[in-house]
Amino acid sequence: MATLVRIAGRVQGVGYRDWLVAEARAHGLAGWVRNRRDGSVEALLAGDRPSVQEVLLACRRGPPAARVDSLEESLAEDPSEPGFHRLPTA
Repeated sequence: MATLVRIAGRVQGVGYRDWLVAEARAHGLAGWVRNRRDGSVEALLAGDRPSVQEVLLACRRGPPAARVDSLEESLAEDPSEPGFHRLPTA
């Protein structure tokens, strides 16, 4: 299962990407996370359905300094590389 997610709110400058890298790796997910120029964070989460769902639930809370206003999900293709990575801003 692969899901593309866009998280909006106070999610940049609060450690959201580093936090999400740790969450995804702890759940054995593949994919990536990056900041968007519009102030949101975008991530591709791929793995078994229960693990992806658990990380999506965590994304709705985020790290302590974050405030998540909205989260949009869409189905996606599996990533071409193994592991979970932090990408540059897009």
